[in-house]
Formats: sequence, structure tokens, C-alpha cells
Amino acid sequence: MNEALTLRGVVRTFRSGDAPLPVLRGADLDVQAGEIVALVAPSGTGKSTLLHLAGLLEKPDGGRVLIGGRDAGALSDAERTAVRRDSIGFVYQFHHLLGEFTALENVVLPQMIAGRRRAAAEGRARTLLEAFGLGARARHLPGRLSGGEQQRVAIARALANAPRVLLADEPTGNLDVGTAAAVFAELLDAVRNHGVAALIATHNPDLAARMDRTVTLHEGRVVAL
Repeated sequence: MNEALTLRGVVRTFRSGDAPLPVLRGADLDVQAGEIVALVAPSGTGKSTLLHLAGLLEKPDGGRVLIGGRDAGALSDAERTAVRRDSIGFVYQFHHLLGEFTALENVVLPQMIAGRRRAAAEGRARTLLEAFGLGARARHLPGRLSGGEQQRVAIARALANAPRVLLADEPTGNLDVGTAAAVFAELLDAVRNHGVAALIATHNPDLAARMDRTVTLHEGRVVAL
């Protein structure tokens, strides 16, 4: 097995007034390199919480989160930040591109933050954008791109630092059916080609059916569908 993302007995509880509000109650999940897993569950069941914990944006109240076999609970805040930067890519329903920067620059920036020289970062950014059919749009600002093109740039940005794990929260939820299918096909191809472990939250059953397997959340635990 080659698990890139592992959750073991993950617990997360919030508070509603004085009362505890358990969201995750011992969640277990493994996602292997090159595997794409659909996370399908009703709103309010903890999908976003699970993604935030898997992406080291939050800390669990109990259990362990491992990235590439490395236990994030044993890391300092600085080390967790480095793992997020170098090993985890995020894609959201809304692309969150920087509007004052071109498509190319949006993909270059995370690489430079990680310490890559600009020339090398631009070369990788061009390669990724061309793979997503955006070579001719690299110098365009986000405002001059369609919704599907903007989301392709966001996916390229998420893959820029060659992450082990890709986490996506409704990445095609803001697109029409045809564009969503095309964007997902490119996302799937990128995951396969780069050996990334991908966990994709979606409400789209057609997209979920194209992934390797589907899981849901039931009473705070991850179960297979």
C-alpha cells in the first residue's frame, strides 16, 4: 500500500452555546497515491471539517492525520505550514485566483513562495497551463477568462508544487454541466499522471461515479458507498 493521506480515529467537536456538537467521531480514511476518492454527503455532516483536518488547516481533538506517513500531530506549527505548502494542494468551488495577476503568475506564485526560482517556476506553470489547454491564455488576467478556464488555472495552481495530496471542495459546483465534465476530466488525468492522492467533495453523482470509489459520512465516521 502507498497511502499518501491517512486519517485514524479523527475526532472533532465544536460547541453550540454550552453544549458540545460532535462532528467527527473517530473517522478513518486512507487515500493512496494515484487514487481519486469522492466524498459525498449531505451539507452539515462534516465534509468541510474533514477536508480542513486532512489539509492541516485545523487540528483534530483526537486521532491522527498522516501525510505520506508523517504524523502531522507531531509537527510544530512551522512544520505544518511547510507540509501544507509543499505536500497539499487545495481547490475550492470558487477559484480564489488573484485578480491582479495573470493566469501564469497565479501558478508561479506558490512555487516562488516555496523557494523555486522564477524561471523554473514559470516553466512549470506554462507546462501545467498547456496541459489544461490554457497555453494561449497564460498572460490573461482572471477577469478575461471563463469560469471553466479560471477553475483550470486554480487546479494548475494546486498542482504547482507537486503535492502528495489534492483536496477539492465542490471544484466543479460553480460550472455548467458540460464545462464541469471537461474540467473534471482534466483533473482526473492530472491526478493519474502525477500520482497524486485526491479527495474530492462533490454533490454531483455523475462525477462521483467516475472516481475510484465513493465514501460518505455517517454519524461522524467515514463509510464506503
